[in-house]
Formats: sequence, structure tokens, C-alpha cells
Amino acid sequence: MAMSQPTFGVGVGPSRRAAERWGIVLFLVVAVAGVYIAKWSPYYAKAFVAAAKHSIGGSVISGGAAAAPAAGWAAAWQYGVAYVKAIWIALVVGLLVGSGVEAALPRGWLMRVLGSRRFGSTAVAGVAAVPAMMCTCCSAPVAVGLAKSRASVGATLAFWLGNPLLNPATIVFMGFVLGWRWVALRIVFGALLVFGVSQLAERWLGRNDLPAGALQVPPEDDRPLLVRWGASLGRLAVGLLPEYLAIVLILGAVRAWLFPAMTPAIGGALWLALALAVAGTLFVIPTAGEIPVVQTLMRYGLGAVGAGTLLITLPAVSLPSLVMVGRALPARVLVFVAVAVALAGLLTGVAAAALGL
Repeated sequence: MAMSQPTFGVGVGPSRRAAERWGIVLFLVVAVAGVYIAKWSPYYAKAFVAAAKHSIGGSVISGGAAAAPAAGWAAAWQYGVAYVKAIWIALVVGLLVGSGVEAALPRGWLMRVLGSRRFGSTAVAGVAAVPAMMCTCCSAPVAVGLAKSRASVGATLAFWLGNPLLNPATIVFMGFVLGWRWVALRIVFGALLVFGVSQLAERWLGRNDLPAGALQVPPEDDRPLLVRWGASLGRLAVGLLPEYLAIVLILGAVRAWLFPAMTPAIGGALWLALALAVAGTLFVIPTAGEIPVVQTLMRYGLGAVGAGTLLITLPAVSLPSLVMVGRALPARVLVFVAVAVALAGLLTGVAAAALGL
């Protein structure tokens, strides 16, 4: 049965229309101000640092060393503190925006723009992700909000993947630090994941996995906007943060097991590229953290295949973000995305080696 196409503002009274407009305005103010504080302003300054020093800092995995610290509680705590310091503002913004999607944006309008199975909804969401510039974990609450508000699987994935993979600040940093040929590879394979894999997931796995009644426009919540927003924010924070932080600590504790000590002898090995495809897909990093990781490991002998693999897999998804988005999307969709990310990383590495990078 065909889904009806709801239209914003049609069939509602003047007071409801005014409330909807007020909600949209408030949502835009929060989203723009939050992204400016968390991303646009600091990354503008950081771009000049990258241009001048050809570096944006040390590797979040190993600092300036060839190997990560030995697995254990000390490694977990050290990584957890460094990671939270790097992302906490963006995470707060992600929670505010994700809860705002549910509370402030009219469901019918959102379904009309982002709820279609056609490529148009996927494309709009992917393009909308570009200025947000969040890492995969900070954009996960927004993806959850989109999915719960009946955005399509393709649109939800495109926004989630587009944030880290098509981040313009990261692309600029990468050009200054690693070179512009690496940027070209990142854009090509990143776009294939954001727009191609997202739409394939929609076509193959999306609608059939949604629960009965998911295509119907849910009834509007008549509570005051700030009450709805606060309730949604509380549900997101309580539902997502505890397990998210626990997984970050676990990954930080065992990162020495995921990323072996780098030497020229193993830097070009096929087994290493395969291992890095898995490790990069699971591990969690702040925005643009893949750049110093790759720069550091290449200094110790990592080859082009491994470097290209990490440049896609590290930012695209992570185990914590997969778990978070798993609260709103079917497991088969997320397994498909994780496998696609690992394969895209390997293909990026093969392309980098073929180009002599």
C-alpha cells in the first residue's frame, strides 16, 4: 500500500502551524550554534596549523610511537580521558540535535523530505551531513533521531556516514598533512559509501526489516516543545551514553591488540591490511583522528594499502557508533554497512598502492 505524502502545515490549525514554525526555528538555532562552537570555529583555526606544520597532532592510538601502550586499565583510562576531552562538546551537540529531530521537527514534513526509498532522500541527507562535520559517534544520536522520526534507512545512513567521511575540514587537513592525492581517494570512496552503500542498504535491507506500522505518520505529541525536547534528550542520553562510554574504555584498553607495533617488515603485508580493515572498522576516534594515526604509522613503515584502509575505516563507523545506531536500525543493515566499510577501506588501499602513494 502506498504511503501517503504528508505536507507540513496542511490540515492543522493556526496555533499548531505557529508551534511547528517556532520548533523549526529553535532547532535551527541550536543546530547552527552548536556546530559553530564544536566544529566550524575550532577547525577554521586548525586548518592554518595543518598548513603551516603539516601535522595536526599525535596519533590517538600510539602518540608518536610505533606501538600502542600495553593492554590494561591504564591504557583504557588514558584513552578514555583523551577521547572524551576531544569530543564531549560535539557529543552534547549531537544529543541536542538528535533529540531535537524527534521533538522539534514536524514528523510529516520530515517523512516527506527524508522518508522516501528513492535516491533523492539519501542524497539530501548525505549533502546535509557535510556542514555538520561530526565524528561517527557524535552523529549517531542524530541518526537515531532521524530513524525514529521515520526517515528512510538510506537517508539515515547517508547522514550518519556523511558526517565523518565527507567532512570538509578533515579533507582540508588531509590535503595539507598527507597530500591531495589522498584527498581524491577519500572523496571518491567516501562518496561511494555515503550515497551508494546507503542506497543499497535501503533497497536490499531497509523497509522489509522495519516493524509493522513504521510507515505510518505517528501522532503528534501535544506537550510543550521544551518538555518534548527535554524528554527526548533524556531518553537518548540514558539509552546511549553508558554503553557508549563502556565500549570506548574497552577499545582503549585493548588497542595494542588491534593495532600491532609497526615495522617496515610488516608494513606492506596483506595480512596487516586485512587486520587493519577489521580494527579500523571497530575502533573509535575523534574527528580527523585518522590523519595523525596514518601519518605516524607510515613514519614507521606502514605501506599504502594499510594507510588507505585506515583512512576510510577509522572515521566511517566504530563499534560504539554501531551499537548506538543499532537502537534504531535493524542489525542486518548495520552488519552490511560494517562489511561495506571494511571492503571500501581495502579497495582504497589497493588504489593508493596502484597510484604509488
